[in-house]
Amino acid sequence: MKYWDPKIETMQRKELGKLQFKRLKKSVKTAYRNVPFYKRKFDEMGIKPDDVRSLSDISKLPQTTRTDFADTYPFGLFAVPMEDIVRIHSSSGTTGKPKVVGYTQGDIETWGNLLARNFTMVGLSRKDIFQNSVNYGLFTGGLGIHTGIETLGATAIPAGTGSTLRQLEMMVDFGVTAFHCTPSYALYLAETAVDHNLVGQLKLKTGCLGAEPWSENMRKTIEEMLEIKAYDCYGLSEMIGPGIAFECSCQDGMHIWDDHFLAEVLDENGDQVSEGEKGELVLTSLTKEGLINVRYRTGDITRLLEPECECGRCSTRVSRMMGRVDDMIIVRGVNVFPTQIQDVISKIPEVTNQFCIVLTRNSKNLDEMTVQVELAKDAFTDDILKIEEIQKRVVDELMTVLSIRTNVDLLEFGSIERTGGKAKRIIDNREVI
Repeated sequence: MKYWDPKIETMQRKELGKLQFKRLKKSVKTAYRNVPFYKRKFDEMGIKPDDVRSLSDISKLPQTTRTDFADTYPFGLFAVPMEDIVRIHSSSGTTGKPKVVGYTQGDIETWGNLLARNFTMVGLSRKDIFQNSVNYGLFTGGLGIHTGIETLGATAIPAGTGSTLRQLEMMVDFGVTAFHCTPSYALYLAETAVDHNLVGQLKLKTGCLGAEPWSENMRKTIEEMLEIKAYDCYGLSEMIGPGIAFECSCQDGMHIWDDHFLAEVLDENGDQVSEGEKGELVLTSLTKEGLINVRYRTGDITRLLEPECECGRCSTRVSRMMGRVDDMIIVRGVNVFPTQIQDVISKIPEVTNQFCIVLTRNSKNLDEMTVQVELAKDAFTDDILKIEEIQKRVVDELMTVLSIRTNVDLLEFGSIERTGGKAKRIIDNREVI
């Protein structure tokens, strides 16, 4: 096995706990002393930093939410003076004020090392040529991943988004061996590579994919089409960006780096779940300087796995993200996650992995859900009976998983927009009716 920092990556749980506790005390004291928001929160709960006497005391501390970023916009959560902030990133802000995060020079170095650790874990080295096919700018996936590539010592290609055929041509011309993008865009790259007979000319071996939920079947499709190994990469700008957790070569859950983040997976009541159970991932910063998050509710749903892994690492492990709390839609009283629909259609060979959920209300003011799904290229036919047969199969499979009747529209291959960013899976028109 390859390690970037073997002493930390293979540290036993007891020793790792001691390191976490030492860093937790420092982070909590710094947040209380330097961030008025946290001082007020702690004081309201009657808690002082010295009340944290063990890792289990994390449950006594206040939680931080997305709303808190809006309430303190733009720099109210920063833990250092602005002259110590060397870079600012933020979320897109499509549903309100963006969540602004600041980085010290130490944060940038930590970030680069975390990503280099992740890349080493999946077999990359300074000999690789790495194409970063995401948006550069305030989005953390651009400069963040780029910093990690350069920290590793590999050759970085800042391709950005768009111009899919040109992206593939660069991969061929430059001998690219690894790339980073969203899973939905990786699928589009794969489709385009197959259409233009480019797969045989590619030297790709590794795909690092993240920023949106994706299924195991989608992974297999991407791997088979591009003849690569695809790994799940997790992060969020509020904590640091991509690199918080990553799959190892075993491809059996993601390792969260416990030396930098204290992870909790909480149920609906705010209690820690047991191994094998799912809940919301809650993270606390242990080494971040510019912005320290205490018990940040990520909104991401995951499953807690046993920490032992065949790779020898002993860090907290979680499943790939199963969806987001705020992505859950309620249709006639039933909870539905887009990932459930993705899992269903990915097992039906006559349709692609591309889909869109359209929500409306009928004349009786009842919710209606229509799932738009593309026919696979070789499944497109003028045979009405064949189309109806495929449509019925999709409807029946969705009914089995979701326990509600859905409408299904079968679209021609390529009808659903492909994008270099996160795929838009839900169109909710219920409020406008």
